[in-house]
Amino acid sequence: MRNLISLYTVPVGNGAWTEELTMPSDTEARDTTTGERAVVDLLVTNARLVTMDAERRIIERGAVAVAGTEVVAVGGTASLRSRFAAGRTIDAGGGVVTPGLVNAHQHVTGGPLAWSCIQDDMPPGEPIFFWSVPMHEHERARDEELSALLVAAESLRAGTTTLVEPGTVTHPEAVAAGLEASGIRATVGTWAWDTVEGPLHAPAPEILRRLDEVLDAHPGGGRVEGWVTLIGHSLASDELLRGASDLARERGVGMTMHLSPTSSDPEVYLARHGRRPAVHLERLGVLGPHLLLGHGVWLDDEEIDAVLATRTAIAYCPWAYLRLGQGVTGQGRHGEIVRRGGRVALGCDGVNASDSVDVLRTAALAAGIAKDQRVDPTFFSAHDALELATCAGAEAIGMADRIGSIEPGKKADLVVFEHARPHWSGSGDPALALVWSSDGRHVRHVVVDGRLVVEDGRCLTVDEPALVEEARQRSADLMARAGLRPAVRWPVVHGD
Repeated sequence: MRNLISLYTVPVGNGAWTEELTMPSDTEARDTTTGERAVVDLLVTNARLVTMDAERRIIERGAVAVAGTEVVAVGGTASLRSRFAAGRTIDAGGGVVTPGLVNAHQHVTGGPLAWSCIQDDMPPGEPIFFWSVPMHEHERARDEELSALLVAAESLRAGTTTLVEPGTVTHPEAVAAGLEASGIRATVGTWAWDTVEGPLHAPAPEILRRLDEVLDAHPGGGRVEGWVTLIGHSLASDELLRGASDLARERGVGMTMHLSPTSSDPEVYLARHGRRPAVHLERLGVLGPHLLLGHGVWLDDEEIDAVLATRTAIAYCPWAYLRLGQGVTGQGRHGEIVRRGGRVALGCDGVNASDSVDVLRTAALAAGIAKDQRVDPTFFSAHDALELATCAGAEAIGMADRIGSIEPGKKADLVVFEHARPHWSGSGDPALALVWSSDGRHVRHVVVDGRLVVEDGRCLTVDEPALVEEARQRSADLMARAGLRPAVRWPVVHGD
């Protein structure tokens, strides 16, 4: 069987060198006491550097020095040029440079081979049960590997350098291979349930064993690391919920599950336990800083108090709720949760939901909804939204020690934006321009772990034309196996 990764991924080094130099060790790169320039792998210069550090410094004519996978120095361009000789230099030309963006909830299977095939005016539940479930049931390992590679490449081109994959149904190793080859930073897990009979039903101990195997295969701290993932909703028994939470705590990894994107979860939990979902999870001891809840739209006062008290995080995916009509403008209280000190990150969800992997578009929507719900433009700002996409998002997924800001010791995950755009012509606030005027289409270069993975808008790690062509064929094959018939609603006229 052909290996998709070898077919469509491209080995990438640091590109063409501007100087022939021997690469330094981390210690050598940090040594500036000898009077000679230390040697680093990469220098990003002439940047309007939006650091997202604790002071939220914006460094004009800024620069970043990178050795190996880490940032080793941040400062002015002239200063860093005097201190470091670089194997490669990227001149930002006065453009904005930010930390890599964080997508805290992005499905990479059960939909990417059906991009724009799922209509946006279907009744509640149909996008999942009439499309995603049949696709999951008929996806093969190579389909999931290809899907992961497609989503990762598109995410990188839009400036996302870290994504949380909230559960792969059948082939986590294939998904991990696709994510690894793309160059993105990501988490991976597996799915099953123990309360409803079906093809993925298993006893709780068996599911926990599978989860543990993923953690063994992808240790924490790696660029692609294993997480404990449950579907959530009403598909996990108390035994499985407790066991999964205990496993995540014991292994020191993150855990994620879906909760209350609609009113159905509260209704089921109230009928089953006499308590709303987040309150029930608190009573079980499942809530905590290790847990990232996907969605959390339909939470009441008691549930929000429980989430805040336990430091449980929420992945907020506003485009999905609007596309699916799930009530976020009337029920969502994510802006309030942020204002009360809660841990919130942004997510783009799945292709059956938002049809987008653009975190900057999501940031603008999050800010707009928060303002409009309160009828108060002072309640939430572009600065708050940009924090959710970077440093606050990194903290919510438990990776603030590694990513989310441009600082020495952090991973070198960087996004360089095009500067020859009308909205950059003034000298205004870059946070406003990024959130309200930019999106992923304005990304020029992307660095992950010190490695240039997007150059001039092109993903270097993937042969994209070949990948897209194969995706078309595999999409048609998957649709046929699943009995799905994508259709264009308006008349299609074929010209000569």
